[in-house]
Amino acid sequence: MKKSHIMKAVCAVGLSAACVWSLAACTSGDQASGDSGAVAATVGDVPISEDTVTKYIESIRSQMGVTDEDSWGNWLAQNGYTPESVREEVVNSYVQRELIKKGADERGITVDSTEVDGYVDQMKQNYDTDEKWQEALTQAGMTEDEYRSEIELQLKNRGLLESFASDEEPSEEDLLQYAQMYATTYDGAKRSSHILFDSGDEATAREVLDKLNAGELDFAEAAKEYSKDGSASDGGDVGWDKTSSFVEEYQTALDGLEKDQMSGLVTSTYGIHIIKCTDVFTAPEEVTSLDQIPSDWVDSIKSSLKSQKQNEAYQQWLEEYKESSDVVINPMPEGLPYAVDMSKYQTSDDAAAEDGSDEGSDASNESGENADAAADAADGAADGTDAGESTGESSDNAEDAGASADNAANGEGQPAEGAEGSSSLSE
Repeated sequence: MKKSHIMKAVCAVGLSAACVWSLAACTSGDQASGDSGAVAATVGDVPISEDTVTKYIESIRSQMGVTDEDSWGNWLAQNGYTPESVREEVVNSYVQRELIKKGADERGITVDSTEVDGYVDQMKQNYDTDEKWQEALTQAGMTEDEYRSEIELQLKNRGLLESFASDEEPSEEDLLQYAQMYATTYDGAKRSSHILFDSGDEATAREVLDKLNAGELDFAEAAKEYSKDGSASDGGDVGWDKTSSFVEEYQTALDGLEKDQMSGLVTSTYGIHIIKCTDVFTAPEEVTSLDQIPSDWVDSIKSSLKSQKQNEAYQQWLEEYKESSDVVINPMPEGLPYAVDMSKYQTSDDAAAEDGSDEGSDASNESGENADAAADAADGAADGTDAGESTGESSDNAEDAGASADNAANGEGQPAEGAEGSSSLSE
């Protein structure tokens, strides 16, 4: 069954794409209020109103364009949801917000208001006028104060996540295991440097290229002097292609280079490049030592393993903290606007099984095979998809919880698409 996290599904445009909680922030102020007075859950003495949860789910439906009963029912079925499971996920998100607020306070994690101001001001710079900024906030259903509060919560959560970092280094055995996977996956990877010129400065680019070809300039020094890219200070080094995502024109040119070869002038949407292939990785038949893969890959593996351990520790804390925090989730009441009769809608698994059954019946007519075998095979394939998609989901909450403050810092996902990174290559 293909299942899409509902809290991620709403991250479509504008401010609400900041993180899985952005829409929650828009309604978090009404947790104790609402027409019905019903309480969906309590975290200690903090109530989460049923109306808040309903408002959030209705916002999801509006964003995804599934406001009528049939389109909503079909979407739920195809994504492995029921109204009850949607409510459960949304309620759990609100619960997690309260636990993070409480946990951060208990662990002494604070956020300076000037840091929040910095992120908000950075976002504002994506808009020509304050009027456009306010329009973006309105479109997302937020006031600027609510946006600031959300950034503060996200930063507190990032601090909370960072508090579980460990100085313990990964074991040699774990590093070697991942190194073996790196070696197989990244066989043939190419490392490169480049010099980037403005698109209208072909004359300078041509002059530098001629001097490089004549041996009158060192490539790294030329990059430091002429390149308009953030990699200039590193002599133009942009790393390995299989661990990055370069624009098509750059990647195509690099594909045609061997180690120490240099391209001509390569034009992309970012300007004019001169590219040099500085290394090519050929995977050994057997990796028995970390020395057999590039040192920066080893550093990346170490970082990934430490982050994984940090996320696991955070997740364990969150689960234990929830158990000890007197969290009560009340049953789903009847008559909610997003509640539909799911017996009317076919799930993706049902469709797969039905198709498989039809194929099996045809085969049975011809060869006497049991039609159930085809249906079982279809179910098995669907289960296999689930297993692949759910890999690493145990740390999803921790990753989701920390992602939005990082996005704020990088200028990603909020209200505009954000500023580009330091390199002008990545797509």
